[in-house]
Amino acid sequence: MTVTAYQYVDLPDAQVVTTRALLTARDNIGDTVEARAMMCIHGGAGFGKTVAVNFCLHELEPHEDVRRVTFRARPTARAVRYELFAALDLPGHPPRHPSEFDRLLKNALAERPRTLLVDEAQWLNGEAFEYFRYLWDEPSTQLAIIFVGGEGCHTVLRREPMLSSRIFIWQHFTRLAEDEVRQVIPLFHPVWADADPDDIDFANRHAAHGNFRAWAQLTAHARIGLERTGRTRVDRDLLRWVFSRLG
Repeated sequence: MTVTAYQYVDLPDAQVVTTRALLTARDNIGDTVEARAMMCIHGGAGFGKTVAVNFCLHELEPHEDVRRVTFRARPTARAVRYELFAALDLPGHPPRHPSEFDRLLKNALAERPRTLLVDEAQWLNGEAFEYFRYLWDEPSTQLAIIFVGGEGCHTVLRREPMLSSRIFIWQHFTRLAEDEVRQVIPLFHPVWADADPDDIDFANRHAAHGNFRAWAQLTAHARIGLERTGRTRVDRDLLRWVFSRLG
């Protein structure tokens, strides 16, 4: 699967690479969906959580009806209702009264099995998490929920015992270890395919630090540098030029 916009950078020819975390996520997500359960994937910014989850869920489609919901601010239960109304492509206008709205969402979620991907879940507060639990607890709904977010997501969930006790699987994404960087980065983008492993280590120690978003940014600048200098492969001089742009 080719990713044209990888980790918020337009990066042609980038590939999703099967890191240990992605392979674990594939098993965890598959088990969660089969069980119609809830799981939480959490970790620091730029560690590849969303890319990995989208890749794994894409493999389940079209047999699984996956709906994605993303929050950029702290939503109320009312805001969650409206986001779900849009994500489920429900016809007409959203109901004005909460009880009517809840009944509509429950009926829609009972129609067939669905998986909700709730991205940027670190923005959810206790009220919003509780609303997802309320829908999932409804006996008629056939719902799997995957919460994906930063460390704040894990912290808030753990403070909500009614919800955290229902989380089927917890998965923590961390930085790539040095040995894994050497294995996956040459597969990630052609820029690194024939790079000296020592230069990859050098780039990781000085700029990327096992962070996939940082690797994407570094790769985008390296592409520019290769085009401008006519070099055919990354070397230390080019990497130092890239580092100068990253601050």
